[in-house]
Formats: sequence, C-alpha cells, structure tokens
Amino acid sequence: MDLSIAAILLQDGITSGAIYALLALSLVLVFSVTRVILIPAGEFVSYGALTLAALQMQKLPGTCWLLLVLGAGCFLAECARVLSHAGERRRAWRTLPVLAGRYVLFPVAVFGLTQALLAGYGANLPLVVQVGLALLIVTPMGPLIYRLAFAPLAEASTLLLLIVSVGVHFALVGLGLLMFGAEGSRTTAFSDASVTLGSVTISGQSLWVMGSSVVLIGALYVYFGRTLSGKALRATAVNRLGARLMGIGTAQAGKLAFTLAAALGAWCGMLVAPLTTIYYDSGFLMGLKGFVGAIIGGLASYPLAAAGALLVGLLESYSSFWASAYKEVIVFTLIIPVLLWRSLASHTLDDSEE
Repeated sequence: MDLSIAAILLQDGITSGAIYALLALSLVLVFSVTRVILIPAGEFVSYGALTLAALQMQKLPGTCWLLLVLGAGCFLAECARVLSHAGERRRAWRTLPVLAGRYVLFPVAVFGLTQALLAGYGANLPLVVQVGLALLIVTPMGPLIYRLAFAPLAEASTLLLLIVSVGVHFALVGLGLLMFGAEGSRTTAFSDASVTLGSVTISGQSLWVMGSSVVLIGALYVYFGRTLSGKALRATAVNRLGARLMGIGTAQAGKLAFTLAAALGAWCGMLVAPLTTIYYDSGFLMGLKGFVGAIIGGLASYPLAAAGALLVGLLESYSSFWASAYKEVIVFTLIIPVLLWRSLASHTLDDSEE
C-alpha cells in the first residue's frame, strides 16, 4: 500500500464513518430517552433513499401509503385510550378533532401534496423539493411507530423493548420489500463537483456527507445544550421519573427522540444513495455499524459514539483493502473487546436498583 491508496482509503473511511456517526447519535438519543435499542434505525435509511429514488422516477412512493396506515392506526389507538377513561369521555369530543388532524389529516395532506407535485412537475421537480418531500414523508413515521409499538410499553423492561424493536425491524423490512421490490436504486448526486487534493479526488457527494455530519453534530450539541426541549430530553435521559415529576412529558420526549432519529436516518439514506445502490434491506447493515459506534460510546456519550463510528468507518475501509472477504467480521469483532472492557469496568445492577 502506497500513500495514494492510503489517502483514498482514508477518504472512504471518513465518508462511511460520517454516516455511521449520524446513525450512532440517533441510537444513543433514542436509547437514552426511551431505553429502546432502535434496531429499525437502518430501515429509516432505506426508506429515505428509496422514497427519494421513487420521486426521481416520478412514482408515488409506497411510504406515502404506509404513512396513511400508521396515522390511521395511531388515531384508532388514541381514540380507544381516550374513550376507555371515564373521566376523559366528556372531553373526548374536543380531543378527537385534534387527534384526527394530527394522525389523519396530516398524512392525507402529505399524500395529496406528493401526488400534486408529481402530477404538476414530474421530472422537472427540483432536487431540493424532492429531498424535502422525502423527509416530510419518512420523518413522521418515527413518532407514529413509537406511539403504536413502544409508548404502550414505556415502563416495560429493556429486554421486552428490545424484543419489540426486533419485531418492528422485521415488519419494516417486509414492508420495504412489498413497497419497493427487490431491485436496488440509486439517486442523483447532490453535487457533481469534485475537489482534488494531491492524488486524491473527493467527490461533491462525499463533501456533502462530511459537511452534513459536522453541521448536524454541531446542531445537536447546540440543541441539547442551549434549548429548552433539548434540556428536557437530557433530563428524561438522566432520570425519567424525576423528569415526569418536574412536569416534563416523557411520552412527548419519546416522540421527539423518534422524530429526530427518523429524520437523521432518512437524511443518511439520501446522502449515501448516490454513492452506492440501496436495497430494501441495505439500511440494516449500516444501522448495525452505527450500533457498534454507539456501543463504544456506552449508548450514553454522544462524542464517544461519533468517534467510535468514525473508527468503524476507517476500520472497514482499510480492512476492505487487506482482507476484503472478512471486513464485516473484523468490524463487528470490534464490539467484543469493548463489551468485555465495559463489563469489567462497571458494577452489575440488580433489578431493584434499576
């Protein structure tokens, strides 16, 4: 290996690591607030990329229909909850219109807007509008999935939440195959420009990936450190019961965490789709590599999770040169010494202490 090859591998590793870092941050965010290990994080990646690909092919994305179904399911669940409480029945008629607007009218509006833009502009729809529309379709799925699958079990054990998370993952993978088919897709690059540094040429899309990661990590830092809702999320992560006693809505915190995770996942998918072909199940492997980075951060530290994800990207890149057949094995083996070290460095908690 000479310096030029090492520099190319370094660029690929940083690009991949930037994607894994965003996924790792979303996993840490969701786990710290809700105790849910978000196995379906990778499905948001696939859904975001394939929704954008469908829009660029002038097709109505199947995720529009899924958004309608999830919204209807949440509306029925909320109606059942409201009507089951005798004390809330008097307020039901005032609550139901709000719930209908949130869970029914909004998905219908997104569905209608997507159809109108595709019919009115077709292939002339600007890329920035396509990206914004894809985010508008996929991002609301995060809080809807949380409401249907996880909110009723918010006080359950972490193991039960993990089992539910695995079930949601398999359901979303199956729905992805149904909506998008087995064929992969690529999307149009955000930029055709390139930058040459010595013997290395960095594509504009790679610069988009790196720049987006830096900006989003900085924005999350400001959000959690400077805004009221960000501090409320941090309080929920530190002490869920104490946050509730202080008037912080833990259910709303969970929805917000899932919203941010869905938006980050969808954005990652749209960033990586011009660089590689995305299939309905491609996001799972990316999510696992982000999970390795999150584990390095102990599912608690955002900087360590981002650094761990960058390490995963670099290890994967250089492993593909030295031992391409075993690069996945090498990457996932990294989790073993980390878990061993953490198990030896931390004391075991009984169920009563948790």
